[in-house]
Amino acid sequence: MTDFPQTTPAAPRRIAHLDMDAFYASVELLRYPELRGLPVVIGGGGSPPPLQSDGTRLFARLGDYVGRGVITTSTYEARKFGVFSAMGMMKAARLAPQAILLPTDFAAYRDCSRRFKEAVAQIVPHIEDRGIDEIYIDLSGHPEPDEQVGRRLKDAVRAATGLSCSIAIAPNKLLAKIGSELDKPDGLTLLSMDDIPARIWPLPAAKVNGIGPKSARKLEALGIETIGQLAHARPSLLQEHFGLTYASWLLRVANGEDQRPVVTHSDPKSISRETTFERDLHVIHDRSRLSEVFSRLCGQLEGDLQRKRVVGRTVGIKLRFDDFRTVTRDLTLHHDVADADAIRGAAGQCLKRVPFESRIRLLGVRISSLRPMHDASPAKEPRQLTLLD
Repeated sequence: MTDFPQTTPAAPRRIAHLDMDAFYASVELLRYPELRGLPVVIGGGGSPPPLQSDGTRLFARLGDYVGRGVITTSTYEARKFGVFSAMGMMKAARLAPQAILLPTDFAAYRDCSRRFKEAVAQIVPHIEDRGIDEIYIDLSGHPEPDEQVGRRLKDAVRAATGLSCSIAIAPNKLLAKIGSELDKPDGLTLLSMDDIPARIWPLPAAKVNGIGPKSARKLEALGIETIGQLAHARPSLLQEHFGLTYASWLLRVANGEDQRPVVTHSDPKSISRETTFERDLHVIHDRSRLSEVFSRLCGQLEGDLQRKRVVGRTVGIKLRFDDFRTVTRDLTLHHDVADADAIRGAAGQCLKRVPFESRIRLLGVRISSLRPMHDASPAKEPRQLTLLD
């Protein structure tokens, strides 16, 4: 009788989602501990709060802000007033005029991000970077129990940064992402498939990453407001209103199904730079200012490409006008480009295809169809171009 080799069953999937708590605001509170417990908003430019003769700092108030900036983040105390990230600061000022306003300091945030990710990698190296303040961690096969490794990860992040984070450990990325929001701040949430009816189904459908505002409104119009109602919806009803592919996905995620792996390395698909102006700019009267910004964005893209060691073939532009209408144009070249001159030239061709009938609120430049840079040539000396060159 032939003996067949025994196979070891694969370890059950254990995926953690780590999300830093009010990250930018928490970094600032380390710098200004006297603001703890107060409503604080981070956003816009400006200088750090000046030190007064008595040793205290003079902090700006949100109610005194005038401009076109948007909120980057806010403390939990500010969120109680309805002030959240991506909200216009003028609108936020009406909701919480006494909130403290601090300028963004992205160098400090990037440094803190690097430190917390390095601390996690010392414990579990299988990390998917999802941005400056969140990561997925593949714990499948890790020997420690969930609660033990979760506590150790949280302690390591606090030791490296002085900040708290919230972690959820679940059978997949979908549940881990939702779970990390359940017990914020400083939460540790452990989920299994058996927890879905009690902990996941009562949540709004929009809590699922991938169900945006438009889809949530359509679901609500069908009488589907929670994840549980979505899980029990008639498949034919969903297919009628969302199509077969998206309806199938909705039913899977509502039942906690997600097979996406933790991706520890990925190549960028595109790189972009954009800026929102403090005031809407006129294409003729503000031509010099637009040209200056246009050239700067292209130069920044060149630097990004050099750092990532990639070149691209498709150049595009993005414009948002004063009526919030957004226009994009792309141009695919016959050769790869990586220097500011070539990017400006191609982006300028895209701009010529746009009718400028309104003032410009936002200008952006991007490059895609990327591939590795094997034989990088020295960057050319920049030359000044007008917006439509």
